[in-house]
Amino acid sequence: MVTALILNAVAAHAFGPYTAQTQGYDISWPQCNSATLPSGAFGIVGVTNGRAFTSNPCFTKLRNEYGYAATSGTPSLYFNTGYSGAYRKNITQACSSGPNQAWMIGCSEADYAATQAGGLAVAMWWLDVEVGNSWSTNSLSLNQQAIQGAVDRLTQLNASVPVGIYSTRGSWTTITGQNYTPSSTMAEWVAGAGGSCATSNAFDANPIWLSQYVNQIDGFDHDNAC
Repeated sequence: MVTALILNAVAAHAFGPYTAQTQGYDISWPQCNSATLPSGAFGIVGVTNGRAFTSNPCFTKLRNEYGYAATSGTPSLYFNTGYSGAYRKNITQACSSGPNQAWMIGCSEADYAATQAGGLAVAMWWLDVEVGNSWSTNSLSLNQQAIQGAVDRLTQLNASVPVGIYSTRGSWTTITGQNYTPSSTMAEWVAGAGGSCATSNAFDANPIWLSQYVNQIDGFDHDNAC
């Protein structure tokens, strides 16, 4: 059962599970049909299929992207997040006693992602927060509570695994408002930042650990460790 799931962790240091000035990559369902996969000092794999409560078919089954990434060391994992009242049907038993429905939905998104991971070792969890997914446009507080619920559940499952946010300044402000930082998060992974670790790209109060860019040689998303 999910309530008993404890994910194996790797030791984190002050700068997270990444070595500064190294380059890694991230892959997920869009790479299912790629003839080749990227390489780097570390790998990050998506467990969802572009939306909350969906499964990346290539995480361990069709292509075993996790196994491929594990050749570079213990992979980090990420999953899509969002808020919609319709997601209440996905609330798990472990999250059903939360303080409010939005928190319970976010908690259940993390529960779902952890179940997809199936107890595999994980260096770090990243929450993918993008405007392309479902979010409340009437109450940013609902979005904040959903994100916090996901963070809280991951911390409950294994407090030794760092949790961070993948987003952009524009997306983060639209979804959560100005100056919001979820408690118990440690870092930012800046999307589409051209690999720049400049603080001007930051979207919350946490430090930037990773900056994403497209490698012009292989065409895949790569990431600079800051």
